[in-house]
Amino acid sequence: MTPDEAIAEQLRLAPSVVAETPADFAPRIAAGLDVAYLGDTGRLVAAVACVDIESGQVIDSALVTGTTDFPYVPGLFAYRELPSLIQALAAVTTTPDVLVCDGHGLAHPRRFGLACHLGVTTGIPTIGVGKNSMGDHEPPARQRGSWTALIDGTDEVGRALRTQDGVKPIFVSVGHRIDLDTATALVLRLSRKYRQPETTRAADQLCRQALKVAESHPTEREQRL
Repeated sequence: MTPDEAIAEQLRLAPSVVAETPADFAPRIAAGLDVAYLGDTGRLVAAVACVDIESGQVIDSALVTGTTDFPYVPGLFAYRELPSLIQALAAVTTTPDVLVCDGHGLAHPRRFGLACHLGVTTGIPTIGVGKNSMGDHEPPARQRGSWTALIDGTDEVGRALRTQDGVKPIFVSVGHRIDLDTATALVLRLSRKYRQPETTRAADQLCRQALKVAESHPTEREQRL
């Protein structure tokens, strides 16, 4: 798929996003998803970490290695990362109630970021949590739990959320089958001690560990380079 074809597909799929929470939504297990790259080799690792929401403990995880030849194009990260993330999700034995994606959802130029794509593909309620803003916002108050609207054009596409007193905010947006109030509250609940939710932290740690292993075992091509 070319970048132009990918953009056309995003525009076609964007109306499929549901920004409402199911009436019976009572999540117990949240899965964090993350991807890391081995330089510019095209090799990547994708991780899923399932966290018990009540205790904050990791109860299941999976890691897969993969490759991508889709170019690095802002707004099209799903086309580099989604196939490996789906494989990692299939590898966990625990069925998560909600996915917390290290990437944006509706906070996206075409209102179809990685979190939306992941949610529409799996049918699981999904939240996007970004480290950087994809829109304009006023700084939230310094207290934990404070938030301000994230605005793109005339649309509220998410929230800048302060998860700990005085730390930089993170950016929460709807992925699929969840509303913004519920997504914000759940991300705050998962962010027990640190800026990032425990789901993202656990998946990121898995990726970092896997990268260390991959760097110590380069492919034959990388050895030649």
